[in-house]
Amino acid sequence: MKKIKAYIQSHRLSEVTLALRKVEDLPGMSVTEVKGFGRRCESEDHQHADDDPSDFVSISKIEIFCTDDLVDRLVDTIAKAAHTGLCGDGKVYVLPVERALRISTGETGDKAV
Repeated sequence: MKKIKAYIQSHRLSEVTLALRKVEDLPGMSVTEVKGFGRRCESEDHQHADDDPSDFVSISKIEIFCTDDLVDRLVDTIAKAAHTGLCGDGKVYVLPVERALRISTGETGDKAV
């Protein structure tokens, strides 16, 4: 089992959601609106002295728990749908999941996803 964590531009969330819904066996997803910052693009002005330290960018965080066989399809789908070709399109991380339990049925492992 894996956890996919994707940080994308919020204005791309609809496109990413529509694309993910087309993936067969998508177990579901959670979305959280978050704020943060990353490295500046090479083309941006590098004079940071006047920047407001609380000036964060609003982004969407997508979390998906899935079986190992779905990971590549989901990551590729997110990457294609979120891509604009501009700096700041986002990042996707894949993490291992040790254990899962579906509370309503008591199912564990891949069946719980």
